[in-house]
Amino acid sequence: MQTVTYQRASTVNEAIALLSDGGENARVLAGGTDIIVQARERARTVDSFVDIKHIPELMTFNYNTSDGLSVGAATPVYLLYNDNDIQTHYPALVEAITVIGGTAIQGRASLGGNLCNSSPAGDSLTSMMALGAIANIAGPNGERDVAVSEFFTGPGRNILDLGEFVVAISFATPPANSGAAWQRFIPRNEMDIAVVNCGSYVQLDGEIVTDARIALGAVAATPIMVPAAAEALIGRQITDETISAAAEASYEAATPIADMRGSVKQRKHLSKVLTQRTLDIAVERARG
Repeated sequence: MQTVTYQRASTVNEAIALLSDGGENARVLAGGTDIIVQARERARTVDSFVDIKHIPELMTFNYNTSDGLSVGAATPVYLLYNDNDIQTHYPALVEAITVIGGTAIQGRASLGGNLCNSSPAGDSLTSMMALGAIANIAGPNGERDVAVSEFFTGPGRNILDLGEFVVAISFATPPANSGAAWQRFIPRNEMDIAVVNCGSYVQLDGEIVTDARIALGAVAATPIMVPAAAEALIGRQITDETISAAAEASYEAATPIADMRGSVKQRKHLSKVLTQRTLDIAVERARG
């Protein structure tokens, strides 16, 4: 039988100390919807859980037009997708988090937990990447900010050092004439892992694309940005042809494996299809 210690932190500094003392097998409990299952199935070695859901600033979120959105890492996602400001300004995030598990899961699951689980197919991850989200990290050596797009190092692995954990995730206020969208493909309608997911973001000046980000999940060892897809758009007029070129770039960038959920051929095809669909919606939103 595996012995696991549970410890509750009430401040950020206390959590850092508990994680540091616990060593490499200490794990943050931000929601537990992934890590508890992994520990039970021995998919991850866990000696101690450090519960951060009793740190007040990690259980709330704030939005204003000048600073954007800051989400405490342990905030349950149902609080986010029910908020009018987030629905209005970050619809791509809402599209992703409303399909994480079912209602019971959404009462516990958090953006920080989803981020640190670092699954290549994590639903919120490509949405956050497309929106240019920043992970605010605290640890024994102080604080640092890391782009979500640079957070992952492999399947289930990330850049966090011993004693570090994600405190909040920050999103800039979306500029005028910008839009984002997120979609996934799954074999059934709910509570399933994506075969492919995709988040897209565009900013327009008239009909010219001035900025773009496209992120794909479940097509590589980590969620990936597709710089070539952005390059196919930026500086060009938004047309069916430029969107098709971006979608083709996603097809080329995808390097998936085959498993019980989908074949390599299907996943590459879906990378193209979902890029085109999300860009169509993002452009429509950018046009207002």
